[in-house]
Amino acid sequence: MSRFDELRARMRLLEDDLEAEAQRLSAQLSERMANGRERFRSEVRARQRELRRGLLPYILGARAAHLLTAPLVYGLIVPLLMLDLAFTVYQQVCFRAWGIERVRRADYFRFDRHRLGYLNLLEKLNCHYCAYGNGLLAYAREVAGRTEQYWCPVRHAAAAASPHRQYRHFVAYGDAESYQRELPILRRDLGRN
Repeated sequence: MSRFDELRARMRLLEDDLEAEAQRLSAQLSERMANGRERFRSEVRARQRELRRGLLPYILGARAAHLLTAPLVYGLIVPLLMLDLAFTVYQQVCFRAWGIERVRRADYFRFDRHRLGYLNLLEKLNCHYCAYGNGLLAYAREVAGRTEQYWCPVRHAAAAASPHRQYRHFVAYGDAESYQRELPILRRDLGRN
């Protein structure tokens, strides 16, 4: 076993440990949750409402740059919706054909900030928008990462900035033997559970 393969095997074990710890912490957090909602004490909720800026002062106090760029920011909703539809259709068709486990779209979207008493209506809308945009990009990244793992699980010659989670399992650039050996394994790892 090469040093690279040994390190990759150790990394997989550490990832399993990390996942187990994340599940433990999640279970601990769920004890504080009621019906999927964080339970704040009444005095915390009251303090949050006290700290909320009113909608009109919020808008009137906004920097001119924020007001001028708002149409550009909110205008992205159309391409984001199109991207959402495209990735959803893509994986529903292609992943089924290739035998890849589909990405659960709902796992990437969290809409809970509207429950925070210190946010006004516009801030809550902005939080929803950011949650949707970032959730969508994380979802699309996962779909793209699984696609790359299926078709071309080879690292680039130069280091990639912030690669997707599958990338660390890819074979080294230029290592033809590992590619031939690992491709069927990496594809099998994507299969439906």
